[in-house]
Amino acid sequence: MKFLIDNIWLVALMVASGAMLIWPEIQRLMSGGREIGTLEATRLINGNALVLDVRDANEYAGGHIPHAKHIPLAELDKRLPEIAKFKDKPVIVSCRTGMRAGGALRLLQKHQFSQVYQLKGGLAAWQQASLPLER
Repeated sequence: MKFLIDNIWLVALMVASGAMLIWPEIQRLMSGGREIGTLEATRLINGNALVLDVRDANEYAGGHIPHAKHIPLAELDKRLPEIAKFKDKPVIVSCRTGMRAGGALRLLQKHQFSQVYQLKGGLAAWQQASLPLER
């Protein structure tokens, strides 16, 4: 007990770093969303799934998954009618690393999109798997 009291800052640092390590997993569990890897995403894309890129315009212009529909996350709510025909079809949401895609996934689920998936690791994982980009 004396050690804990004498090293309270080290203990606090340890707890904080542990919490930061598990936070992405907690967010994923709380969102109720489904993450898929690049292999499963490729399979769905070949089966005519919609790929929805929610990054900003400059990021999208720098390279995106082939045939991806670009709707920035900030505009997604008001542009839902553009993708309404995909409510019962697979939709793969992607961003740079996967953080914004989680917000888009929750929004789409809220609007009754039934088969929404988040690309695990985002476009960074897509590039790491040496999959093609379109510019």
